[in-house]
Amino acid sequence: MLRKSTLALLLGTFLASPLLAEEPKKEYKPDPLILKIKPILEQHCFPCHHDTKRSAGISLKNIFMGINDTKALMVRDGKVWMNAVKQIQSGAMPPSGEPRLSLEEHETLTKTINEILYSSLNANNPGRVVMRRLSHSEYEYSVLNLVGVSYDANEKFPSDASGGKGFDNFASTLFLTPLKMERYYEAAEEIMDEAYSKPALWEKIVPENYADSFWLKIKNWVLSFFTTVDPNEGVLNAATEVIVPFASHAYRRFLEPAEKEKLLSLFLKVYEGNDAEDRYGVALKETLKAVLVSPNFLYRYEEEQPVPIDHPYALSNFELASRLSYFLWSTLPDKELFDAAYRGDLEDPAVLKLQVRRMLQDPKAKRFAESFSTQWFGVSRLKDTNPVDPGRFPEMTPSLRNAMYQETVEYFYHVLTKSRNFLELIDSDYTFLNEELAKHYGIAGVKGSAMRRVTLQDRNRGGVLGMASVLTSTSLPLRTSPVLRGKWVLEELLGTPAPPPPPDAGQLPEKAATDPNASIRDLLVLHRSKPACAGCHQKMDPIGFGLENFDPIGRWRTKYGAKPIQIVWDTLPSGETFRNPAELKKILVTKEDEFARVLSEKMFVYAIGRDVGFTDELHIQRLTKHLKQNRFDTEKFIMELVSIEPFRYKVNDKGAKFKVLASK
Repeated sequence: MLRKSTLALLLGTFLASPLLAEEPKKEYKPDPLILKIKPILEQHCFPCHHDTKRSAGISLKNIFMGINDTKALMVRDGKVWMNAVKQIQSGAMPPSGEPRLSLEEHETLTKTINEILYSSLNANNPGRVVMRRLSHSEYEYSVLNLVGVSYDANEKFPSDASGGKGFDNFASTLFLTPLKMERYYEAAEEIMDEAYSKPALWEKIVPENYADSFWLKIKNWVLSFFTTVDPNEGVLNAATEVIVPFASHAYRRFLEPAEKEKLLSLFLKVYEGNDAEDRYGVALKETLKAVLVSPNFLYRYEEEQPVPIDHPYALSNFELASRLSYFLWSTLPDKELFDAAYRGDLEDPAVLKLQVRRMLQDPKAKRFAESFSTQWFGVSRLKDTNPVDPGRFPEMTPSLRNAMYQETVEYFYHVLTKSRNFLELIDSDYTFLNEELAKHYGIAGVKGSAMRRVTLQDRNRGGVLGMASVLTSTSLPLRTSPVLRGKWVLEELLGTPAPPPPPDAGQLPEKAATDPNASIRDLLVLHRSKPACAGCHQKMDPIGFGLENFDPIGRWRTKYGAKPIQIVWDTLPSGETFRNPAELKKILVTKEDEFARVLSEKMFVYAIGRDVGFTDELHIQRLTKHLKQNRFDTEKFIMELVSIEPFRYKVNDKGAKFKVLASK
């Protein structure tokens, strides 16, 4: 046995071994920039933004944990910190009633946060875009351009998930479920059966009926005498001249050899396996159905690099052509755009701009005007549903709802292609009306059901804030809602949303909805007297009350029953006052910074199909600056948008360290 002294010696040596020695703690060296702002945040921000209180859902706990990667956490939540800077600069934070920042604290806090955030940004980072399925409208227009068949995808397909930042082409909501795949098969059947049954449509797909041509019959009869020659060779050659161009158009690129072989094999299998009188046509129809259910058609596929790379790479010309066409036309590239991609011309910025100009002048650009504007302004539901109570508002007929919807579409399309000034979305002296909508507005002299440009004598109307589509969509079923209307302006035109209401905010009394003489003003004065509600309502209510002369379906009114409507109820947070919607719009038009940014973000999301992240900040600033420098010119702005890296480049390595892009 070991002596006790020997055991003790061995045990002491073992315990002193580096294997068991406690690893020395790394000395924490706080970042100097964090140290500059920590005491200011602790005094003015932490009391309301910690794990227990979390005002506006924000906690600053990580700033005070003493961890080494505080800067990294701030960058990760960059959009939150950017919004914090905006709130501090506007004076909204700290909120009224709390100790104000000194001039030195204000400057230190805003400059340091910006320094931390912007030092992490790289203008050459295009962000990650995932492969996405065609939206319902994109599917519908693609089929129309490919086959000539009008197929109502919104009616026949299951609804897509919500949450796409307001747009139906948002990649993360375009799931493919078993039910939807089943409907795609049914749709392909219906579409090709309709095309096959209508000679005019079928001849568009099959320019010449080779199966019935005298030449093909003679050739097949001659070939049958030679055992070394496939008697179906002539038929297969004829089918190739139809299938390959059709599939190339549908897939938005040239076919791979294996894809071509697979489709032609399917054609030959069907051709040889049936005895129909027109077995050539039947075989073609079945093959083209296969194209319509292929992921290459249903998805906007963009090739990934075979191995992870540490820098962005340019889209192929065909992929760029597809992004352009679905952005501005909601459909496949046409022949001119496809040919430009084939030649590689889209790499030339001058050619890219020429294509944008051509596409905006094409009538198909109205699809973009409709899709983007009605989803941005939240009026798309008017097309299918009645948002107000039909008993209270029997005037809200389907035809009137359609006219309201069309006013928005025609107006935006005119701004996009004719006036070319996005600021006219806020204010102008014209709109688009037909007879029914003109009567609804109390405007005489408009006859007929067609929408046409009408010059307005009353400037309370012009722009989206005077449109019944927007005014109805921001009302409740039984009454107007200054809160909803004010919230809509803050979010959709100024990009400065108020935080969500506190859990104990409550609702307005029910009599506000049932009594036509009720003063919404008096009820809201009572509601916003709650300390928890006052801050948000001071931002929303003045704007909402500026639109209170418009009733729940957008008609002009001057009274709640017998009680006059008084507009000057409060001032805007920035201090301006106004007496009517026309004066409110004049104020909003001056908010160019806010409007340029929200427009840039909205169109960025729509064009690229993903949300704006903090890493996109330099691109958004570039677009915002371009809008202001070019006086909100629509065509120049879209040319700029398709020129930025996120539109022309991609990356497939999520952890890539981005290198500087070669100039194009």
